[in-house]
Amino acid sequence: MRAFEIDPEDQRTPSEKMIAGDWYIADDPEITRAYHRALDATSRFAQAYPSDPSGSQQILRELLGSLGEGAHVRAPIWVDYGVRLHIGEGTFVNYNLTALDVVEIRIGRNCQLGPNIQLLTPIHPLEPGPRADGWEAAEPITIGDNVWIGGGATILNGVTIAEHSVIGAGSVVTRDVPARSVAVGNPARVIRSL
Repeated sequence: MRAFEIDPEDQRTPSEKMIAGDWYIADDPEITRAYHRALDATSRFAQAYPSDPSGSQQILRELLGSLGEGAHVRAPIWVDYGVRLHIGEGTFVNYNLTALDVVEIRIGRNCQLGPNIQLLTPIHPLEPGPRADGWEAAEPITIGDNVWIGGGATILNGVTIAEHSVIGAGSVVTRDVPARSVAVGNPARVIRSL
């Protein structure tokens, strides 16, 4: 867990602090506008998907940081901002992905993500006072190429899952997973190499 330390001389906007992954309070109009833009786009995507699964991907191309060629995301999807979520080519994302992209989330090429997966970059202070005051920060999530994440898995902030790995359904990944590994459980532990 990251220590709660702020610099009283820091003149950056809350949005600039957020994008840098530093402690901030989300009371900036720029943050609110970005969030509402994402709400609008994800709502339009959810409405368009049932009648045009392929064509509706264009809505995501306009929202997300990147959506690779041949990638397919099923609706609904839930994001904080969308612009810091990157999905590689050929990747398949099943229903109900929650990707809290306060900072970057990078999903590699040819990945398979089951339904109801959570990718959670935010961090809140352990100290009750700053937490009650609304301080938060974030750490990025990176998922390598050809990773399979089973349904209902949760990937926490700061985690990297290296290429060709498998995460068991319902697992909670709290630390990095090496390449060609199978990790399962809560907290997820590597149980074998591939």
